Amino acid sequence: MVTIKQVQSKSDLKTFVKFPFSLYKGSPYWVPPIIKDEMESFDPEKNPVFQNAEATFFLAYRENKVVGRIAAIINWLEVKDQGLKKMRFGWFDFVDDLEVSEALLDKVKEIGLQYHLEYMEGPVGFSNLDKVGVLIEGFDHIGTMITWYNHPYYQSHYEHHGFVKEKEYLENKFLAVKADPKLFAKANMLIKQRYGLKEMNFQKSSEIMPWVDKMFDLFNESYAKLSSFVRITDIQKEYFKKKYISFINPEYIKFVVDAEDNLVAFAIVMPSFSRALQKANGKLFPTGIFHLLSAKKNSKDVIFYLIGIHPSYQNKGVTSIIFNEFYHTFKKKGVVNCIRTPELEENVAIRQMWKHFDPVTHKRRRTYRKDL
Repeated sequence: MVTIKQVQSKSDLKTFVKFPFSLYKGSPYWVPPIIKDEMESFDPEKNPVFQNAEATFFLAYRENKVVGRIAAIINWLEVKDQGLKKMRFGWFDFVDDLEVSEALLDKVKEIGLQYHLEYMEGPVGFSNLDKVGVLIEGFDHIGTMITWYNHPYYQSHYEHHGFVKEKEYLENKFLAVKADPKLFAKANMLIKQRYGLKEMNFQKSSEIMPWVDKMFDLFNESYAKLSSFVRITDIQKEYFKKKYISFINPEYIKFVVDAEDNLVAFAIVMPSFSRALQKANGKLFPTGIFHLLSAKKNSKDVIFYLIGIHPSYQNKGVTSIIFNEFYHTFKKKGVVNCIRTPELEENVAIRQMWKHFDPVTHKRRRTYRKDL
């Protein structure tokens, strides 16, 4: 018999966060989160996303042993501003037992019906900067700190319970040497001259901070037309600024501005922390922090985390300026592999942007939907 328990205490929440550590124990591909950071992200007093969203967390037990977990989420900006009557769910992990996965999904359904929502979709997080999608291909590739990893049987559980594909995401990678400067060096100069643009590079995080709000504003403008997009609020900007910007290598953040210093494009790349997080195994201390700092300085794999281009400059070759700057940075750092975060299958423009680098799709993931 499966028993579902709502997370009520800090101890329960820690159990929720730690469940995947046992589910994926020994996996060479699963990347554990830092337990403290994960718990703080679920704390309404620390994560400002809860000003416009709410979440209920559930654990599944069989014979007093945890066998599954799920977060039931409502993003009120999505529901009220966009008119999407969607019940979100994420952080959905379970043993290979259909009774367990069904019981957890039923709890999400109950909440959705309570608020008169029309359908449920997952796995997704609170916003567009959270993890998204269940892995359906690429199980033999290591995960990243910004994606979920899961066992191959997950897909069959969704489909058995009557869920259908909602969105598909592609993850691509390419060798840094494929970013041949011949492809964009000339275009870089022409585009800058034609539109009066210039690049901005940074050496210190303090130099970036005055630009961060403008960067998130541009991010909102860049992706506003995508069907799944939920804008980043002002208070979330402050949260992300404090939590993440100072941890990203400043030389891995590139801006493009016009003659009046208006931001027209940006890109953020992160060193891969996957191996370091596996060594840390959920804890910063006593040694985890050193593994992370070493990866920040020495990782030869990088992840293209965010890229944004003002709508009036899209399809005008502005990315040639960004790629030209990254080429020189990567060459200096000895970067070998460039990995892209999940991109919507429907986002043809983003794929066109990368086509000259011979990218390889090494993972696919999906969100699934079911009417309530």
